[in-house]
Amino acid sequence: MPLTERNQSRKSSALTRSGPLPLYHQVAEVFRQRVAEGEWRPGETLPSLDALVAEFGVARVTIREAIKLLRNDGILMPERGRGTIVTAGIETRKPLRVESAIADLLDLYRNDKPEVATIEEGPRTPNVAIDEATLADSYYYLKRAHFRDGVRYCIISLYIAQDIFRRAEKAFRTELALPVLSGLSDVTIARAWQQLRIVKCDAETASEIDYPLGDPIARVKRYLLGQDNDLIYFADVRYRGDCIQFDMDLKV
Repeated sequence: MPLTERNQSRKSSALTRSGPLPLYHQVAEVFRQRVAEGEWRPGETLPSLDALVAEFGVARVTIREAIKLLRNDGILMPERGRGTIVTAGIETRKPLRVESAIADLLDLYRNDKPEVATIEEGPRTPNVAIDEATLADSYYYLKRAHFRDGVRYCIISLYIAQDIFRRAEKAFRTELALPVLSGLSDVTIARAWQQLRIVKCDAETASEIDYPLGDPIARVKRYLLGQDNDLIYFADVRYRGDCIQFDMDLKV
């Protein structure tokens, strides 16, 4: 089924000529989103090249390069005499919940078993300033990626107070850190909070999670304090925007 009539009056305003992403990459991401949301379905034919040029206000070569990107991903297929066909949908990934209570977060992590790959590690002090807390004498740093179904869905930079890290080094290196920390009988979490912001994906993160530069990602900073008001755990997590969901109960 051709999509021309459905799209002929639309004028896209999603592109920016001052951003870091080339125009053809931005167009490709709009195409990808339309397929993911079911607006363009497998078996349908895209609007004509002229219609897409008019909609996006770009050169014909820009549209062709965008189609080429999605052809390489197996999503679109240009066919001589027929136009460009949507060949496959995009699998919707199960979103990750971001909990707002430490008990809920620990329950979530205890039941979650992602693949974990360490990128970097060693002694390092976090660059944080917290008025109501003090820093420990030293920290151990772990930067690693979490995978699910072969997809790197987040990059996490962990700082764990060195004396706590040494009590369970192997577990901290191979398992999710929060359940390990909460399972240490002589460690008490006196206070915990986290901050979530939506930011643009920087070049380093884009390469680490295979995600478009400049696209929205969720950045979560998580703080855990011990009984003496010392920062025993700090995490800086960057999640793919298509892999996270924040649920919030609203008071009535």
